[in-house]
Amino acid sequence: MAASNMALGFAEASDAVCLALLARDLIEVGLGWGYRPNRIAALIHDPETVTLVARDRTRPVGFAVMRFGDERAHLILLAVQRAHQRRGLGREMIAWLLQSARVAGMTSIHVELRASNAPALSFYRAMDFSETFRVPGYYRGRETAVRMIRMFKMPNGHPS
Repeated sequence: MAASNMALGFAEASDAVCLALLARDLIEVGLGWGYRPNRIAALIHDPETVTLVARDRTRPVGFAVMRFGDERAHLILLAVQRAHQRRGLGREMIAWLLQSARVAGMTSIHVELRASNAPALSFYRAMDFSETFRVPGYYRGRETAVRMIRMFKMPNGHPS
């Protein structure tokens, strides 16, 4: 099923368990389960955070969580079920979040990901994110993180 057949919308409190399971099974593998249902529920209810859900009919198959600050946004989580990957769903969610960040006046979006996650690195590079640096031991002292950024405005105020 193509991404165009999916419905994007805001997460509801009833989505917390399903999104937490997606985070556990797709993002946090080998690290322990940090984004449990109560933590996801808190993100859903946080007024500074957008939790976007991609649904196949009524069932969540992907989600993204982004917190907005004064000038920058932080993409906290992004996951798409394996059966729905490589169909444009991640791109569609990122495009939605990028537009929201622009409208909100953000200068940049930041994200961290595992250095060992080559598909994610390729994905973010294709979405015009640039690597800023690596943080050894970022993930529970076990794995290096790659920090990436997508700029909207340069420090001099000109659009990128």
